[in-house]
Amino acid sequence: MQETIKIVVADDHPIVREGLVMILNLQDDFEVIGEAQNGEEALAKVASLVPDILFLDLGMPKMDGVQTIQAMQAKGLSTQVIVFTAFDTDERILGAIRAGAKGYLLKGVAKEDIFNAVRVVHAGQSLLQPEIASKLVKHMSNPIGKLSARELEVLAILAKGAKNSEIAKELFIAERTVKFHVSSILSKLGAKNRTEAVQVAVKRGLIDLGNG
Repeated sequence: MQETIKIVVADDHPIVREGLVMILNLQDDFEVIGEAQNGEEALAKVASLVPDILFLDLGMPKMDGVQTIQAMQAKGLSTQVIVFTAFDTDERILGAIRAGAKGYLLKGVAKEDIFNAVRVVHAGQSLLQPEIASKLVKHMSNPIGKLSARELEVLAILAKGAKNSEIAKELFIAERTVKFHVSSILSKLGAKNRTEAVQVAVKRGLIDLGNG
């Protein structure tokens, strides 16, 4: 008897979510057992339903895709994640893969590629679309991304031990914007945390702690 692959689909756009569910249910060996419209709900569904695969959008409310994957890892959940998103930037891809995603597909991909991704990831392998794999290889061959002028400003203040709220006040920008910049800085520098980001930046001559 053929094994059924149990799937949860998480996307905050109902039309996209319902369309993906419909496509997945075309396969006799697939069964969509749950849906979620935000990251917190996705985490709860995975914890309670224990699916084999989670199709996960990155840009969701309450908890984004990367945070959801990280929370799953922290809870020791074994469900494999396939990112299904419109985001194709190097930072987004790298962030998701580092967090633990086993597949990365862009919305608009052919349904045959979706079916293949489910089976490949369920078999314990990783799968990236050719264009995504190309971006990832390019990034890994030059892991230190170029920081923007604003990111360098944020980094310089961050290096002084400032909190996000303090950086936001000094640069006259929203704290949420600061969080975005800090996340981008960590990704581009290949750093796991703020302290490591500062260490990498100093080694590369991006900042000089001696200047206060």
